[in-house]
Amino acid sequence: MINQTVDKIMTVDPKTVQPDTPISEAIKLLIENKISGLPVVDQQGKLVGILTEGDLMWQESGLEAPPYIMILDSVIYLQNPARHEKEVHKVLGKTVGEVMSDKVITITSGRTVKEAAILMHDKKLSRLPVIEEKGGKLIGIVTQSDILRTMID
Repeated sequence: MINQTVDKIMTVDPKTVQPDTPISEAIKLLIENKISGLPVVDQQGKLVGILTEGDLMWQESGLEAPPYIMILDSVIYLQNPARHEKEVHKVLGKTVGEVMSDKVITITSGRTVKEAAILMHDKKLSRLPVIEEKGGKLIGIVTQSDILRTMID
């Protein structure tokens, strides 16, 4: 069964949100549907990011200031300040677009379940959005549970 294609096991038309969706609405969708992540799409259905429970943990866990040293009244950051700025947006974000991860690993529907499993394992992913070959439109999602089900069929 591992040689079958992703389109045979994916969830078609998964729950999605848009970048301007309020965080509170996205959290309700996650809880009501008992899912741990939501693809983020634009008005045309093109995948632009993904929102996971991990992204939302920033809201509760807060943020520590980046380490720095002071020399002669100058502040020298020991970490990249741009990275810290992005983390601040995650903590203070009110919309999905401010909190989501915008670098999303995807797969196309014609790839094999084995390829999806390897990709998910190597990248430590719980879900893998499925997009069209051309255009990047979201057409489905594959989860670890979907792949496990193929192992017993």
